[in-house]
Amino acid sequence: MTNTELPQVLRYTAFSATPDGGNPAGVVLDAHGLTAEQMLAIAADVGFSETAFLVPRGDRFDVRYFSPRAEVSFCGHATIASAVAWAERHGPGRLTFDTPAGEVGVLTRAVDDGTVRATLTSVPPRTVELADDDRRDLLVALRWSESDLDPALPPRVAWAGAWHPVLAAATRDRLRALDYDFDALAALMDARGWTTTHLVWREGPSTFHARDPFPPGGVVEDPATGAAAAAFGGYLREGGHIEVPATVTVLQGADMGRPGVLEVDIPAGSSSGIEVTGTAVALEPASRLR
Repeated sequence: MTNTELPQVLRYTAFSATPDGGNPAGVVLDAHGLTAEQMLAIAADVGFSETAFLVPRGDRFDVRYFSPRAEVSFCGHATIASAVAWAERHGPGRLTFDTPAGEVGVLTRAVDDGTVRATLTSVPPRTVELADDDRRDLLVALRWSESDLDPALPPRVAWAGAWHPVLAAATRDRLRALDYDFDALAALMDARGWTTTHLVWREGPSTFHARDPFPPGGVVEDPATGAAAAAFGGYLREGGHIEVPATVTVLQGADMGRPGVLEVDIPAGSSSGIEVTGTAVALEPASRLR
């Protein structure tokens, strides 16, 4: 790849209105001609949990997502970041992302404070049982015990474009004190094809705190995880843990100094996608790979 072929790489943080919050993502708005190997190398150079690569076709885009280590099927925060970056350059409106997980619609709109908000609509979510052996191994890797779990929100594995085991902590202190065995959790998640482990604590009927270890991507923790939030919305609906339609707020990243807010709209109907809304802001001027 010559210098004239190097793509422009944008850096945004999603689910925050300020650069010091939310989850950073790399964004390549025109990835025409890039191979998977080149995308992986770019993602590793950027160093964020994910980088999105878009190939535009009008208001429709082929999109792929890469962590520094591997391709992932879907990434919510990089979707929000990409949609905001596109809207800032081409105006707000409706976009369609054709991802490896399926079609994801995105609506962007300008708000009064000058920021752009984006709402993604996930593929139809699914929730399955968590095998007893996997539950035990997860708890061991997390250094949690059965008594650390909230019995009202049983462990499951949820999907809305990527698979995430969902474990609910009984207390805020248990969620706050995250100290897990990186290698053990990475091995389990790699073996099961899980993207992040979605750990939550329910503060109130519609307010949750979340943390997402992401060792398969080479990241200790993801600060704000849109794919997991969408999967969690499906989990809440399928398990009857919330009366739908509903809007819930997921607060994430504060425990690692990068607070973010994810708004999750859960429509009625098991085949309906979950909507996840947030802002995104640029972190630094665009650059090209060196």
